[in-house]
Amino acid sequence: MSIESAAFRIPRQRRSKRRLKHANHYKTMIEDIDRDVFVRIQTDLLVVGDSIMTDRHHASNGNYEDDDPQNQIGGIIPAFPLSGWLRHGMEETVQEYGGTACHPGEANANFMKDGIYDRDLDAGYHEKGACTDEPKEDDGCVVFDLFGGFGGVPGKVMRRPIKFNPVRSSVDYTRGQAEGHYRRLNRNVVSRNREDNREPLRNAEIDAVANLDGCWHLSFREMKPEFIGLLAEGIDFLDAHKTDFMHQLGGARNFGAGIVDCRLINPLYEERELKRVFDRGKGNTNAMDEKDDQWEEEYRPAFVEALEERIEEGP
Repeated sequence: MSIESAAFRIPRQRRSKRRLKHANHYKTMIEDIDRDVFVRIQTDLLVVGDSIMTDRHHASNGNYEDDDPQNQIGGIIPAFPLSGWLRHGMEETVQEYGGTACHPGEANANFMKDGIYDRDLDAGYHEKGACTDEPKEDDGCVVFDLFGGFGGVPGKVMRRPIKFNPVRSSVDYTRGQAEGHYRRLNRNVVSRNREDNREPLRNAEIDAVANLDGCWHLSFREMKPEFIGLLAEGIDFLDAHKTDFMHQLGGARNFGAGIVDCRLINPLYEERELKRVFDRGKGNTNAMDEKDDQWEEEYRPAFVEALEERIEEGP
């Protein structure tokens, strides 16, 4: 072995020892975090195309007219648009830390527009699954590890739908539900000449949920410190960029829809403390304040450090 190679080997060994020490520390801390975590979601208007599923079959004993502003319609916001929104924020976070993110689409897929995939790769992505030779044995990059979906490998995080209800007392926040008010809206394209006097040329109906306030339930199939670090950093990124067109949620973005105030609810909270977050008549307890300090000063920095090390190591 040459002197030059020995010179490079010593610091690599030191890094390995440091990482082993840190890994043991992270493992102890991650045991304090439940596999179920919650993200606070608040937005004035959410439009997700035709994806909202309502409970109008209950119309026998209430106001379930979809165009009535005082209707009692509840329903479900599927996880598909939510998942894409979250993933994009996480991908940006990985790129900010100097890594490349796993592209959500296969390289050999028949995409509608030529060249976009290659431009995505130039913008801080690698081909989906390129970070692992054997998806069922190798975790790949942290984004692939979390979201999976290649080679029949499930992701490590399950994104649940959000059930919403216009009646606040009927909302169970511990199950990832939200208060929200559904309405079917009409959008008209009208004539512009005086003779036709704004005669409608085309009508489009859209499903919308207004004043959405609740939480999104995420479940980890496996807990790793870097997962929580990436979730915390990704949610903060989305909150800081909530008015950026690329990071609004759903459609009608030019009309102010999809501007989401979001934050990760302290994963150290117990169920009764989670309920208290949404109780407008109560504030934090002393125990909650202590857990907030613990999270900000001890747990979060450690999990973000684990994320940095995972990205630095590469896939």
